Amino acid sequence: QVRLVESGGGSAQSGGSLRLSCAALGYIDNTYCMAWFRQAPGKEREGVAAIKRDGGTRYTDSVKGRFTISRDNAKNTIDLQMNSLKPEDTAVYYCAAEAVCHDEYMLYRSSWGYWGQGTQVTVSS
Repeated sequence: QVRLVESGGGSAQSGGSLRLSCAALGYIDNTYCMAWFRQAPGKEREGVAAIKRDGGTRYTDSVKGRFTISRDNAKNTIDLQMNSLKPEDTAVYYCAAEAVCHDEYMLYRSSWGYWGQGTQVTVSS
């Protein structure tokens, strides 16, 4: 059984910063690919950032230069540092994991089999 536990959500002003963390527990090790997705009200869940075992990353265009995904393989955790936040970043953010990932599909929801419960991020203008 794999369990992903997110933390660090909350509220911020436009231009501010927040940091999200995700702990991977259970039958999962540091070889897994991991990612952050988000879902705003009335919208589809979209891939935000993903990271492979070797540290290779992929970002959706709207967060490039503002968000940074990182992982600590010793602790089986990933973080998402979010800077220069905008109101359109408001969403529930989900951590995801999968044993195998491919560069071109890393931001596709269907590529991921394990999900956390989500954490709310609200950015006010």
